[in-house]
Amino acid sequence: MLVVVSDTHAREESKLRGRTLEAVREADVVIHGGDFYREPVLDAFESAARTLRAVYGNNDGAAIRDKLPETRTVEYAGVRFAVTHRHRSGDTGLVMLGRGRDAHAVICGHSHRPRFDDSGGLPLLNPGSHAQPRGNRPAHAELDPIEETDGDARLSGRLVTPDGEVFERFTL
Repeated sequence: MLVVVSDTHAREESKLRGRTLEAVREADVVIHGGDFYREPVLDAFESAARTLRAVYGNNDGAAIRDKLPETRTVEYAGVRFAVTHRHRSGDTGLVMLGRGRDAHAVICGHSHRPRFDDSGGLPLLNPGSHAQPRGNRPAHAELDPIEETDGDARLSGRLVTPDGEVFERFTL
């Protein structure tokens, strides 16, 4: 399973709880879309996850920016993701970033609003924030490989609250 989180905004801990904590511990790979806020939070995620692939966000301090890239490409189960915290040109810029990296989808954070949108030419996934939802539903994303008979790599995804409620399902 691939788990996607973002926008923790904490000083000392991961603020992982409930299903989000379980998912991070169970995941083959965890992607964090930036805004850990302080270095001990990044350290906590590195301890909790088997494999962490992260980018820095606009609120991350120098110590995190020294360790993490602004943008990266992550492949999971044959699906390639372009990962960044945000793009100044909005969804259009995110799609262009993904195309430039030959990605199948783009993962971003920043808005704290969980959403999956495949209406713009390249799917965009924002897991929201598990720790500081800012008026949105607290959430993370979970993605599992789908066995396809035609050999194409596909993932079944869902947006999930820390309480375990699945409130949106999608396929990549």
